Amino acid sequence: MASLRAGVQAPASGIALVPAPGGADEHGGTTALIYDSQMTQLPMDQRIGHHLKRAEQELIAAKHAVLRQFNLSVPQYTVLLVLSEEPGLSGAILARRCLVTPQTMSSVLATLSRRELIERKPHPLHSHILETRLSESGHALLKQADEAAVRVETRLSQAFTKAEEEEFIRFLARCAEASAEARTELVDL
Repeated sequence: MASLRAGVQAPASGIALVPAPGGADEHGGTTALIYDSQMTQLPMDQRIGHHLKRAEQELIAAKHAVLRQFNLSVPQYTVLLVLSEEPGLSGAILARRCLVTPQTMSSVLATLSRRELIERKPHPLHSHILETRLSESGHALLKQADEAAVRVETRLSQAFTKAEEEEFIRFLARCAEASAEARTELVDL
């Protein structure tokens, strides 16, 4: 039996009738709670994906906090960072590099363009493709924002020894590979 509320027991799986707060509910009866401890085959605390997502959300929140002073979102910062390393990318390639949807990338690029942090020009051979590069002000802002973002990355690295960090990166690569395999192999099961 699993405890739902003080003094109320429910079977490991099933329905428990619990008195409504203050006695009977509006219909003079009890409240039925469906309780199923066997609803899932793997508890949340044993799901690697859940832990990865939690760590990712904490990292994004930390970066968001330090980038706020530059009026940059994490996706905007990521675009500036990627363009500093790979100038001239199209929006479609940027979306893949920054791990966002093409629609999100379109919005991010429009904002960065309005702020004159990037320049977009037609590709010399394929005029329908716009190449994106950092503007002078984009370079300047990235330099400042990157210092703040690197402090977050440094704090994250300090949680590990060098050997642990290298091993963790290998483990994360294995997680990415296993997830990619699951996406293609398990979809039809």
